[in-house]
Amino acid sequence: MISVRARILVPALVLVLIGDVLISWLALRDSHHEIEEVYDAQLAQSARLLQGVLRQRAPGEADWDRLYQAFDDAMSRVGDGEAAHPYETPLTFQVWRSNGELLVRSAEAPVLESPPTTLGSHDLMENGRDWCAFLLADPQQGLLIWVGERDDIRQDLIQRIVRHTLWPTLIGVPLLAALIWLTIGWGLKPLRAMTQAIRGRNTETLQPLTLDPLPVDLEPMQTALNGLLSQIDSLLERERRFIADAAHELRTPLAILRIHAQNAQRANTPEQREEALEFLVAGVDRATRIGSQLLTMARIEPRLNNPHMSVVELTALVREELAELAPLALEKSVELVLEGELDCEIRTDPVALAIALQNLVTNALNFSPPGSEVRVQVRPQPSGAVYISVADSGPGIDEAQYARLFERFYSQGNAHGAGLGLAIVEMIVSKIGSSLKLYNLPQGGLCAELRLSEC
Repeated sequence: MISVRARILVPALVLVLIGDVLISWLALRDSHHEIEEVYDAQLAQSARLLQGVLRQRAPGEADWDRLYQAFDDAMSRVGDGEAAHPYETPLTFQVWRSNGELLVRSAEAPVLESPPTTLGSHDLMENGRDWCAFLLADPQQGLLIWVGERDDIRQDLIQRIVRHTLWPTLIGVPLLAALIWLTIGWGLKPLRAMTQAIRGRNTETLQPLTLDPLPVDLEPMQTALNGLLSQIDSLLERERRFIADAAHELRTPLAILRIHAQNAQRANTPEQREEALEFLVAGVDRATRIGSQLLTMARIEPRLNNPHMSVVELTALVREELAELAPLALEKSVELVLEGELDCEIRTDPVALAIALQNLVTNALNFSPPGSEVRVQVRPQPSGAVYISVADSGPGIDEAQYARLFERFYSQGNAHGAGLGLAIVEMIVSKIGSSLKLYNLPQGGLCAELRLSEC
């Protein structure tokens, strides 16, 4: 992957070069045309000067010889002396009468059998050479005045002028590229500083970046990086907590399972072996519940940081969860009863709410004696709130221990419980904007009541 500087500089230089070539081509084309026009204007001016001089001559044939000699001497000195200009061009001239009789011609002028028929600027070829010329008619004197210059000499001068105009471009583009390179490097300096700061951090450091001052363009990047670091830190913290909880809670059950297995091996009678195996099965069940609850907690906790809220038909959701828990109720000989069949829609996270409901009903089934009922009721309120209550026929709770019921791995009155059910429920309700209340029923048993907000 190429560097950011190269990604910016290469396209920029390509665009600059393409634009420069296009602009230079247009400028050269227009310059060439304009220079041609200037030289044509000079030819026209020279023809008019010659016309003015001819009008001042005295009559007589000898005047043509003197005129030719004077002009030929002047043109032969073009480009010589201290006052010469490098862009001077040697001009040639010819003068005819209106009937086509040649009166005078400079030595370098092309030999023409007859005057050109085109007045004004025109081009012609004579003896393999191109000429640029201007023909002026003077009706007052009955003359045709022709001045011209060789096209190859003119083009050579034009090319020299054009080359001089190209030098700034040829020198300026590399210089501009170097300046752009340095400017981009200066602009990317804060990004390099951020890169060095990130690269120099300890791999175990997840503290937010605090680079100051920082360009406005990099502030969103720093904010995004800090948000990512915070998420990673939270994730690692959850993993550490999960590992610590699992190690803490599974260490004792596994040790007890080993003891029960050893007791089964050492049993002297079938009754002793059967008892040890029963304890072993109960211990495996408890370890399974702990593992299941820990995995549930690890799965639901990240989701609750960003709940996926949607409109849910509450009674249908409760009915589905009770149907899923029906086998457990049959195993424990406890009847599940749903009250309040009214349709009720709420906005909540359906997955999180289902897990909370599963834990409350499972907890009620665990504490209910065989032959009893667990009643689940859905009660919409005029205020807009919706209550879901789960009532069992168990021993209820010791109000002195109420605060500890939501602690992880605390299980009151159930040696086989994992002690995570209510902790999971409390975590869920705090994230989805609900509340949980536990209280003893007058006729005995415990009621867990969830309060939700209706749409």
